[in-house]
Amino acid sequence: MLQFLKNMFSTEDPVDLAEFYKGGAKIIDVRTSQEFRSGHIKNSKNIPLQSLTKQLNKLNSQEPLIVCCASGARSSSAKRMLESNGFTNVHNGGGWQYLQSIIS
Repeated sequence: MLQFLKNMFSTEDPVDLAEFYKGGAKIIDVRTSQEFRSGHIKNSKNIPLQSLTKQLNKLNSQEPLIVCCASGARSSSAKRMLESNGFTNVHNGGGWQYLQSIIS
């Protein structure tokens, strides 16, 4: 149901996240460090949303990125934040467990 609503209200062009990931996109998990420690996608990088703007220098603005969180709300904010700072190839992967299920 969540994915249906996401697709229905999304203004973003649909992208095959599995193919985007296979093509070299990095996964940025914007949950808290504690949430990340409780489970995450292998090789994803944890940059909590509240510290994302301070850590932009750790990311390449031209690199393909997928942002994820617990439900898709924080990753949506992260996507907008990254784009407003010149990142050109960012997609919202939604919840990390959903994302993990489609890239595995």
